[in-house]
Amino acid sequence: SPLPITWVTGDCAYGQEWRMRRTLEEAGVGYVLAVPKSQQLHAPFARIDHAIAQASEEAWERMSCGDGAKGPRVYDWVAACLPAIDVFDGDTPTHQRWMLARRSVTRADEVAYYVAYAPNGTTVADLVRVAGARWTIEEAFQAAKNECGLDQYEVRRYPGWYRHITLAMLAHAILAVLAAQATERGAAETTPPAQSPSPWQKSGDSWTYCFPTPNPEAAPSHTP
Repeated sequence: SPLPITWVTGDCAYGQEWRMRRTLEEAGVGYVLAVPKSQQLHAPFARIDHAIAQASEEAWERMSCGDGAKGPRVYDWVAACLPAIDVFDGDTPTHQRWMLARRSVTRADEVAYYVAYAPNGTTVADLVRVAGARWTIEEAFQAAKNECGLDQYEVRRYPGWYRHITLAMLAHAILAVLAAQATERGAAETTPPAQSPSPWQKSGDSWTYCFPTPNPEAAPSHTP
């Protein structure tokens, strides 16, 4: 049955699980999943690191995959479509498989690898954005564990687990909204009020005091 999601992303623990990838493909859900360098591709049946190593330098593009604690997370990225083999959406496929790699800007030997499944028309920038979303998701889960006890449960059945996780994530969402509102209020309170122009005006080497123009609305009323 259709899943109410558009993309799935995750680390190598999920990327290596071919059953999970197959399930997502059968459901028509796109994914960008990290894999180890020894990952075998569906086609052309080679290790992903060997295939990526054959990419020319001009195929690499420098892009940000999102903002981090120190600003944009910029890496060099390369991606290529893979042949359509064993697809699940008929004679005219609506999705494509990809291989994707991320390389450190300062250390060329630091390379991370991904496999992807995406709708036709997806760009490399789209894949990079989804890959970068994983850090945000992991940060949100870690915050929910620390602040709302997301991982502090003792349940034996799925309904109990589902209720605990749902309530913990709801509490985390409420706290995030309250924190954002408090930040906005704090910024408003620290904004200095607009200052009135000084009545002291300099003209050449001398100063002139200009009497402020009286406000008729503020003048006291006199009753005869």
